[in-house]
Amino acid sequence: MGDEELNSSKTCDKKKHNVVIIGAGMAGLAAANYLINNGMEDFIIIEARKRIGGRIISIPMKNHRVELGANWIHGVLGNPIYELATANGLVNIINVPKPHKVIAATEDGKQAPFNVLQEIHEAYVCFLRRCEEYFLCQYLPPPDINSVGEHINLEATIYLERLPSSEEKKLRRLIFDCLLRRETCISGCNSMDEIDLSELGSYTELQGGNILIPSGYSSLLQLMTKNIPSEKIISKCPVKKINWNSNGNSDDLGEESEDSDQTVIEDVSKASNNDKITKLQVNVEEKPKKRSNYVEVQCDNGESYYANHVICTIPLGVLKDHAATLFDPQLPQYKRESIERLLFTPVDKIFLEYDRPFLNPDITEIMLLWDNSGSQESMADSWYKKIYSFTKVSETLLLGWVSGKEAEYMETLSMEEVGITCTKILRKFLNDPFVPEPILCVCTSWNKQPYTRGAYTAIAVGASQSDIESLAQPLFRNARDKKIFPILQPVLLFAGEHTHSSFYSTVHGAFLSGQTAAKRVLSPDVSGENQLECPGSADLQAWIQGIQINGCN
Repeated sequence: MGDEELNSSKTCDKKKHNVVIIGAGMAGLAAANYLINNGMEDFIIIEARKRIGGRIISIPMKNHRVELGANWIHGVLGNPIYELATANGLVNIINVPKPHKVIAATEDGKQAPFNVLQEIHEAYVCFLRRCEEYFLCQYLPPPDINSVGEHINLEATIYLERLPSSEEKKLRRLIFDCLLRRETCISGCNSMDEIDLSELGSYTELQGGNILIPSGYSSLLQLMTKNIPSEKIISKCPVKKINWNSNGNSDDLGEESEDSDQTVIEDVSKASNNDKITKLQVNVEEKPKKRSNYVEVQCDNGESYYANHVICTIPLGVLKDHAATLFDPQLPQYKRESIERLLFTPVDKIFLEYDRPFLNPDITEIMLLWDNSGSQESMADSWYKKIYSFTKVSETLLLGWVSGKEAEYMETLSMEEVGITCTKILRKFLNDPFVPEPILCVCTSWNKQPYTRGAYTAIAVGASQSDIESLAQPLFRNARDKKIFPILQPVLLFAGEHTHSSFYSTVHGAFLSGQTAAKRVLSPDVSGENQLECPGSADLQAWIQGIQINGCN
């Protein structure tokens, strides 16, 4: 009997770690790299899927390899993903964009004049920038105008009133509507009427445009895992419960419990660095801990892992579905309310692969000017009208996008059905009955994926940037400890694109949030600011600094 207890104790010790990272997406991998680079290797990553990468994944088609998730590096200046890619030769530092010729066609196969398309696109961009100014300049929006969609539609209506011809108005209105459908895929929503007008400008757009990685976005994953020992990543291990306050002894817990709004969040302005506090903190860390003082991560397979700190990178879509049962005790009410308010909508891709080219080589995109002014149609008869364009990835590969409820419906169809529907669309808008059928159609299904449940975060009407900041706040074991030790380390931390208040919805936002969570573990008095640090970028940064120095001489 004594031997059995000894063996059980040894097994439990093997499952105790300083840090458990939940999720091997970009945020989790960034956190792990930061820990390793700073000499802390007592961690594991628990991943629900049998693969790493989260929303970064590529698959082979017949003659192409396609990215089902993240597609572009969004911006250059200050983007750690761009730094990582260029430092490792994945992207040419001198990026020469390819010519991009867009045509816009109506349902009867007629092309809109290019000057009209350019005119409306410029007006639309102007309207969108004005929406951003409400956040950036703290303007009050017009009465009863709460969403981006309402504001742009109002501006478009005023803009079109000056035109005498109803046909001119109609064509331009169709282009505005197409651009708004496109914006739902960029923002991650069902309709731009869902996006809060006063918060649109909270997203920070980095300069430099959208950059494609020639070898595919997934090639970044090898760089992110090359320094992480394989045994530290436990795959096919979904988490079912996070006991982040597993103290059975109420005396250990103190008078204030964290299953209420009294749960402590980080307030670095109150942190003190005097020697007395630092010494006390060290003593606390050096004391042997009971297992009840660990955070316990229970998995579907019956295994449990114990840690001083857990970094949770579970996507917002999964938190929306399972936060109520995933955490014990429940998350504080302010976090639960923020999870509820923010949007996490499906955005799906449709890849069409052909055995031969059929589009004019000069054309790179076909905008679809659907006329939705008629009677209401069922979802089965109208879902495809949410597809705003088909873009040429190569001469034999087209890419379409669809968002929101229509994306959810598409995920219920077979890929063959989707391919047939897309062929009918292309024949209609190109006015060409001989457009070939694709040899292969591949559609994503991010809403159906149980460990994602959507695409990326957006700020809904009634939500705000502070909701994202609330999600990012780490939690401490109890309020009394925080009062006694103002720089006490948090036990439950959060990372992922949904926790970065300026770069939500992006991979670089996920990367930086993972780094920030790891910094908070290692340096409890760290601020929430993100600094640019990525594997293999030191030489590139030195080279850039050299250019700046030489340019000043």
